[in-house]
Amino acid sequence: MRHLLLPLLALWLAASACSSEESPPQSPPDDGPEIPEGPRHDFVEPGEDQPGGATTVTDTSRNAFTHPAGNLSVERRSEFNVGEAFFEADWFPAPNSRTDRDGLGPLYNAVSCMECHQRNGRGAPPGPSERASSLLVRLSIPGTDSRGAPVPEPTYGDQLQSRAVSGVSPEVRVEVRTSEQLGAFEDGVSYSLQVPEYVLLQLAHGPLRPDTRLSPRVAQPMFGLGLLAAVPEATLLEWADPDDANGDGISGRPNRVWNKRLGETVLGRFGWKANQPDLEHQNAGAMAGDMGITSPLAPDEPCTATQAECLAAPNGGTPELEARKLEALTFYTHVIGVPARQGVDAAETLRGKDVFHRVGCTGCHRPSMVTGSLEGYPELSGQRIWPYTDLLLHDLGEGLADGREDFAASGQEWRTPPLWGLGLTATVSGHTRLLHDGRARSVMEAILWHGGEAEPARERFRRLSGEDRAVLLTFLNSL
Repeated sequence: MRHLLLPLLALWLAASACSSEESPPQSPPDDGPEIPEGPRHDFVEPGEDQPGGATTVTDTSRNAFTHPAGNLSVERRSEFNVGEAFFEADWFPAPNSRTDRDGLGPLYNAVSCMECHQRNGRGAPPGPSERASSLLVRLSIPGTDSRGAPVPEPTYGDQLQSRAVSGVSPEVRVEVRTSEQLGAFEDGVSYSLQVPEYVLLQLAHGPLRPDTRLSPRVAQPMFGLGLLAAVPEATLLEWADPDDANGDGISGRPNRVWNKRLGETVLGRFGWKANQPDLEHQNAGAMAGDMGITSPLAPDEPCTATQAECLAAPNGGTPELEARKLEALTFYTHVIGVPARQGVDAAETLRGKDVFHRVGCTGCHRPSMVTGSLEGYPELSGQRIWPYTDLLLHDLGEGLADGREDFAASGQEWRTPPLWGLGLTATVSGHTRLLHDGRARSVMEAILWHGGEAEPARERFRRLSGEDRAVLLTFLNSL
């Protein structure tokens, strides 16, 4: 079938529309920000080597993100194992002799949670001629529903699925094409950023509505999520500064999303735009959107009214993921341990930590916080943790914009992703791709893509000496 080039690509990547320009996105002014003087941070703080508090685990191998919390009792580990089995299990189209695992699809992107989150690590965009399994494309049209959520595209719904069961046509094949954009640090050292272009091939039901908004997103790491769920809402609201009242240029604000379980609007914490209220909703949404597995919180198959084949396909029961299985999966995703840091007291790491603070990265990537009391999870309560996030929305500029609103999040806003475990990405996931769509091939590239509220910090980074850049990256890779 004829292919469709994403119609809004120019809007998302306005700062990088040309393929080989001799300047970085949002080229800096000549009188850009200098690194301010201030208190030094080149020392080890208590507990910094144990970023998950008592939940921290010591493994730094390729399985570092797969262990139960270090303080989880033997009795509670049995429930962890049950949830882990559901997370790793392959699902099959219905009907199947494995009635406990049938109901895959009719439309889907993966056959298991593990397919997108290999070893609980982060996903990556597909390479040339690869199928997009750990990258999905969200869809919506302008407006919101009665609860403030995005309105799905009428023909394809709120997410594109690239695979389907027998007798049903996959919705799309997603191809990522890239070009290079050149830039240079102030000391003359050059760099190159990879600019993605998303192409939708073989759309099964005709073109998308012309005003469709699209957002490519890769899978995020799974460890430490329960600790983030346990951070008190009051702490996040204290950090929020939507009108930049303190004049520091950082305007973090919370997302407000619909909690189906409670039937009310609450603070959002999870997902690239903090569009999910808790891990139960996150899990149910991923099971439905990525695998076509229904559950009590997501009871509908990913079929729109125009997709007759999809609607007619057999299912694996109602729901396909029973409440007990969803409960075990949710427990599992709460209590995956955070890996310990290595070389925390190394001289270069501490120098890099000081540069990290002085450049201004902590305006969004807050180093530490104390969890509150999370019902049902005593292991996660009252822990000093070091995730390097504020869980708030920040405007990162046009270069990273997807143009798609999600509840209160604008088309240029993203939730600050945690940085813990960053240095283990290559070991666990086999790559170093970062940012919401995996466009950054390294930590350095991820920093250089930052704009909007983060532009002053990015420019301070661009003006660093080669030695200071190196120690900063050493620090980040120690997390």
